[in-house]
Amino acid sequence: MALGRAHSVGLNAFAARVVEVQANTSRGTPGFFITGLADTALREARDRVRPAIVNTGGKFPELKVVVALAPADMPKSGPAYDLAMAVGILLTGEEVSDEKVPSTVFLGELGLDGAIRPVRGVLPCLLEARRAGFARAVVPMANAAEAGLVSDVEIHGATNLGEVCRWLNGETVLDAAVPPSCDPPSSAPDLADVVGQAPARRALEIAAAGMHHVLMTGPPGIGKTMLARRLPGILPSLDAEASLEVTALHSIAGVLPSSRPLIVEPPFIAPHHSVSVTALLGGGIGIAGPGAVSLAHRGVLFLDECAEMGAKALDALRQPLEEGEVRVSRRDGVATYPARIQLVLAANPCPCAPAHDVDCVCSVVTRRRYLGKLSGPLMDRIDIRVRMNPPGNAALLTESGESSATVRARVVAAREAAVARWARHGWRTNVEVPGSALRGEFRLAADALRPVELFLRDGRVTARGADRALRLAWSMADLRGAQSPDQDDVAQALLYRDRGGSV
Repeated sequence: MALGRAHSVGLNAFAARVVEVQANTSRGTPGFFITGLADTALREARDRVRPAIVNTGGKFPELKVVVALAPADMPKSGPAYDLAMAVGILLTGEEVSDEKVPSTVFLGELGLDGAIRPVRGVLPCLLEARRAGFARAVVPMANAAEAGLVSDVEIHGATNLGEVCRWLNGETVLDAAVPPSCDPPSSAPDLADVVGQAPARRALEIAAAGMHHVLMTGPPGIGKTMLARRLPGILPSLDAEASLEVTALHSIAGVLPSSRPLIVEPPFIAPHHSVSVTALLGGGIGIAGPGAVSLAHRGVLFLDECAEMGAKALDALRQPLEEGEVRVSRRDGVATYPARIQLVLAANPCPCAPAHDVDCVCSVVTRRRYLGKLSGPLMDRIDIRVRMNPPGNAALLTESGESSATVRARVVAAREAAVARWARHGWRTNVEVPGSALRGEFRLAADALRPVELFLRDGRVTARGADRALRLAWSMADLRGAQSPDQDDVAQALLYRDRGGSV
């Protein structure tokens, strides 16, 4: 009987956890068994690890081989444990040295020829390995650039199992991963391309300053999608913490581009209007994977033609918008992913969507039903609602608005003012400030709050809507460099919340 130990890291939704891989050989009917709540892809490692060891010159024990993945009560999925299992089995036959193994984590899928293939979620796994005190990690060479984002851990990239064996025996040196260089972001569409639409441009700037949610309505071809796609260009770049968080989410989803392993700009996610609840929030077999809402974390989720979406999918957004995270319950547990997004909705005013309202053939009931999928509770979470009208002929020929760079400078200054104000409370943007703080420590003067009192008295705004209007007023004050909102800021914020209103 012989026992070998190696370490890997497993993902349970967004949470990573170190997994001890124990390989034991004993007399009995030869076989290969895996225990520890392994899913189908992981159980199939029996058919990958054996030939990988043999085809790279190693010897697979002709005994009963049991591989236990601890902790046993944690569901484990995917092929990322292959390399650690192979090392553990080789240790039982003393074919590799165990000198480096206790302080090393191994991540990688094995091919039948011993090749080490890339896996998902390398970044969050290595962040957990660093927290647990491991000194080094061996990862697939294809994941080396992503792994290089983690400091204070010695990262080695390998292309096949034979290299890893020789490295453990001190016969060769594995390539060390270096932190990837942050290339300048690709140029985003410029806001100057949008002709006219000054009220909508102003609304988008205010939304960017405080990360507020926006609804744009208007006839087709008026520029709703153009404006939405230019929103990331006026948002500040992600700070170091947010950048790693967003990159980790994209790594778990398997959509992290190999050419740009670190995401430094706010993501822009625009699913089709036929998107399902599962694709929007996350799902899959076993532990749910991240959906479009989580992939848009710290960025923009754009839902074009939102009136064509299913009511269930739209209402599923209510909890993420309020709490900044997604919780998806599945058979193997509850998956929790961050989802601090900026939601942008765009819709036509009615099904026929003519260029001018006078040409509309829809009845009042039809128009009301068309936008009725946007339920009251969802609309109560939308801070800015702007109605866009066709620009005049003169505007199409002569008018040119400000560039994204100009608007972004004002947005960055407003964000910095908000961060300085909320820093000791841990809030990054105005939209994250709880209502208790707005009514307590940061309560506005009585005259500034008068518009809110009038709207509450007339039933034109809910208590939640009043809090959101105050957050919007803070963003407007930050844009003009004021210390706090005045009565005009609060009144304009309330008008932006009126359905179909425009200021």
